Amino acid sequence: MAEQQSQGQAQTQEDLNQLLKVRREKLAQLKEAGRDPFQITKYQVTAHSTDVKEDYDRWEGKEVSIAGRMMSKRVMGKASFCNIQDLKGNIQSYVARDSIGEEEYKDFKKLDIGDIIGIQGTVFTTKTGEISIHATSVTLLSKSLQILPEKYHGLTNTDMRYRQRYTDLIMNEDVKKTFVMRSKIISCIRRYLDDLGFLEVETPMLVSNAGGAAARPFETHYNALDEDVKLRISLELYLKRLIVGGMERVYEIGRVFRNEGLDTRHNPEFTLMELYQAYTDYYGMMDLTENMFRHVAKEVCGTTLIPYAEVEIDLGKPFERLTMIDAIKKYTGIDFEEIKTTEEAKKLADEKGVHYEARHLRGDIINLFFEEFVEEHLIQPTFIMDHPVEVSPLTKRKPDKPDLVERFELFIYAREMCNAYSELNDPIDQRERFKAQEAALAAGDEEANTTDEDFMNALEIGMPPTGGIGYGIDRLVMLLTNSPAIRDVLLFPTMKTLGGKDQ
Repeated sequence: MAEQQSQGQAQTQEDLNQLLKVRREKLAQLKEAGRDPFQITKYQVTAHSTDVKEDYDRWEGKEVSIAGRMMSKRVMGKASFCNIQDLKGNIQSYVARDSIGEEEYKDFKKLDIGDIIGIQGTVFTTKTGEISIHATSVTLLSKSLQILPEKYHGLTNTDMRYRQRYTDLIMNEDVKKTFVMRSKIISCIRRYLDDLGFLEVETPMLVSNAGGAAARPFETHYNALDEDVKLRISLELYLKRLIVGGMERVYEIGRVFRNEGLDTRHNPEFTLMELYQAYTDYYGMMDLTENMFRHVAKEVCGTTLIPYAEVEIDLGKPFERLTMIDAIKKYTGIDFEEIKTTEEAKKLADEKGVHYEARHLRGDIINLFFEEFVEEHLIQPTFIMDHPVEVSPLTKRKPDKPDLVERFELFIYAREMCNAYSELNDPIDQRERFKAQEAALAAGDEEANTTDEDFMNALEIGMPPTGGIGYGIDRLVMLLTNSPAIRDVLLFPTMKTLGGKDQ
């Protein structure tokens, strides 16, 4: 059986090689005849496929010129049909010898699936009721030298889909729709924030001190300065410098880089949006977030009821708001208000099987209990508020409860969607927090921050009361496009190299 399978695979590869050879021979013949398609520099397109279909009354009987990839072809003697796929969809074309000329028709019959062509002709409806273009000319614009996946099964190998996204976009219409939707989501967010008076800015990607989040940075070397630098892990510290400088509302949408594992929710490089607003707090950030999520859903999806996996997420009703301690109490019955010391917290963790490290304090244990027992229940939009100070080094303390901070995270479908603070603007407290982070780093926490002296100088100059927030754009796109994995919403996700190079 194995031998037969091997022979079959060898035969298949031999057949494929022959088909590829034929395509290259066709290209050589075109070049010899002085009709090299790669010499064509432009083609006048007057409409896309769905423009014609959706506004048929306007186009019926009129000349139109479209361009795209030929996805199918049926040759029937003196007349043929082909299907052209462009950015917005696909449309059928009727190609007859008497309409385009005998030589041109011969050339058309030599075209291959995957070739990029231009079709000029008249819009009409066939006897079967399909809106089509009656071609008067067919122009080969680019010769495809590879074979597309089989039409009806498409490109289904997940690993190959991610590695060859260009083929995935051609063969899977839903994939293209996802990335068109992603672009619309980001554009909608920008318009929303611009209308609120926020300024979009850009900050450095290569930094000497990668702070603002709990993550391991990627490291590289700047040859011109002979200096080691890091890729940023967040946008926070530079955006806060701008708040100090008097730019009262700022945001940035950009790539950040974290040297961590890959799974359905994490990619080492991902798109983060952070915004900062002077003279507000984390409650202001909650209101902004809830309103923005609702607005984007309405604008892009046309509804605030979003199907995701097996549930329907309701972005239309008020988001639930719970403190972290109350959320733990709600789902476990455990009240950390009654557990005052680190020793008590660790004893409880031992009883409940919650793993912790020797360096962890009471606040760390609270956070571990939340992650272990609560996150999975947070399906509908829920703001989790008032985190322990130990896990929030850049956040303002609650005046009445200094062991907690004015922070929230938004959870939807058990996933953190954003993280927000009443920003710490006390430089003395901030320096102490950085010292605690450096102690954690020395104790083995590779994700701890180090003191950023220039940022400290900015804080000492004076930063107004400020609300700040970071949004994982990829997770928002996952939600609004019903995509199960982050790789489904990244055009080119991180992949392990195959055989020395991506294949």
